[in-house]
Amino acid sequence: MSIRSDDSGLPFALFGLEGELVSLRITVEPKLLEDLLEALSSLDFPVNPQLYHRHAEVSVEFPAYSAQVDQVRAALRHNGFNPKSLESAAVLTLTHQA
Repeated sequence: MSIRSDDSGLPFALFGLEGELVSLRITVEPKLLEDLLEALSSLDFPVNPQLYHRHAEVSVEFPAYSAQVDQVRAALRHNGFNPKSLESAAVLTLTHQA
């Protein structure tokens, strides 16, 4: 794994053999949480999700490599979830405070 950044002001990023490490988020109604977790368990890589409960929704977040994102979308589609509900963001983001 390597960390890459240049002096262009872009954030740092973690890279491995399967691309950049990203954070994925899927938000569902609480009644669909068990089905979503079952869908994620079918992936070819381990998922250790963090759950965030809010009124009338649950967000499931976990890290993955960019090469695995299409696999997650396919698992969502195959299990009746909207693949567009998948959000992706860089894992490392540096913020500058004045």
